Amino acid sequence: MSPDTGAIADTTPETFTVGTTPEELSAWLRYHRIEEVDCAVPDIAGVARGKTMPAEKFAQLGAVHLPISIFHQTITGDYVGFEDGEQQILYAESDLRMVPDLATIRPAPWASSPTAQVIHDAQWQNGEPVEIAPRNVLKRIVELYAHEGWKPVVAPELEFYLTKPNPDPDYPLEPPTGRSGRPGAGRQSYSLGAVDEYDKIVDDIYDFAERQYLKIDTIIQEGGAAQLEINLVHGDPVDLADQIFLFKRTIREAAFTHNCYATFMAKPLANEPGSAMHIHQSVVDVKTGRNVFTDENGMPSKLFFHFLAGQQTYLPSVLCLLAPYVNSYRRLVPNGAAPINVEWGHDNRSAGLRVPVSPPGARRVENRLAGADSNPYVALAASLACGYVGMKNALKPREPVIGNAYRNDHQLPRGLLESLTAFEDSNDLHEVLNKRFCDVYLQLKRSEFEEFMRVISPWEREHLLLSV
Repeated sequence: MSPDTGAIADTTPETFTVGTTPEELSAWLRYHRIEEVDCAVPDIAGVARGKTMPAEKFAQLGAVHLPISIFHQTITGDYVGFEDGEQQILYAESDLRMVPDLATIRPAPWASSPTAQVIHDAQWQNGEPVEIAPRNVLKRIVELYAHEGWKPVVAPELEFYLTKPNPDPDYPLEPPTGRSGRPGAGRQSYSLGAVDEYDKIVDDIYDFAERQYLKIDTIIQEGGAAQLEINLVHGDPVDLADQIFLFKRTIREAAFTHNCYATFMAKPLANEPGSAMHIHQSVVDVKTGRNVFTDENGMPSKLFFHFLAGQQTYLPSVLCLLAPYVNSYRRLVPNGAAPINVEWGHDNRSAGLRVPVSPPGARRVENRLAGADSNPYVALAASLACGYVGMKNALKPREPVIGNAYRNDHQLPRGLLESLTAFEDSNDLHEVLNKRFCDVYLQLKRSEFEEFMRVISPWEREHLLLSV
């Protein structure tokens, strides 16, 4: 390392943190020749909001301010959720402090000029965390576990589609042309040849990930046409949510480079399976590092069954946090390669809760309900909150399902409005997640539903126009 680079932490993928002082940060920025920094905060939809500034200004670690309204914005750009009488001050569009988490700083390898990106936490001006910021909601759940001497561990699996560009949303999406000259075909699960059809995009995903110090466990072909899945290495929930947040941007940028779209819509293609974000979950004892889902004899523990019961009891009530849009419920239908209930089973992919084959130390519960369209911070917080309440209240699960879980009753809300009603009535989870976050979330999603209801669909024109 040249003498003028200064003291900087090891920059290998395993350890790339930059320290906490302006001097250490400046050294990291010089090492990577960074000219600009994207200061990003995830909003309630999981969209990156923020500012871009010159690297030398960011290195001073001065305050970055954004208005509170970024957490009151729907996916369509409307602003709602200011109606609480105690929060009339929100109408003033007061600024929040955005505090960088320097452990998240990474290059943005697709940028035209050398750029870094940093995830920020939202704070009130007095330094208190903003209750409705999704990253803070997840941190709150992790802290509840820590208070019990537990540490949750997660491993997300993120599915997505590659499509041709779609500049006119009135037209359906189409799979892109692969290297064979043919469009991607469905029903090719785990096909290596199907992944190779888009090898240049996959290569760029790997390259962008490596340059951001992001680790990929595997990339596989899923069941849909040009549908891929990326699996991440298990770890801390906040860190994994950060990675999903960054990976969504990374994958989109890799696709743009090759004149494609990458979409995380839950159900982008009518005749293809939907895209999920499966969440593998376990809990370890902070003092011993032992998986609390396994007892001293290597068998499933009481806490394992309590966690399962919490998932069974409460996941239907928080489904709107895992399936946040009208489109999300097009995935959760019978025979749609997605769960319709919260039955659990051993190595059973037809159940909403799957217990994979694993050694005792890796015993875990896979939540298969969450869609790829969900905000990773919100989805992880909701899922872990359900398990936490189950463990705290010593709930007992139903017996495991044997065989085809699709034959069991449909236990989930069938649409967004029904899901919002169930969530509104789930007071136990409001206390755990934070009541103000839940109130704002409900107002945002109801606004989005009302806007959707103003759209006339092709189905209505086809079947009703001349027949009723």
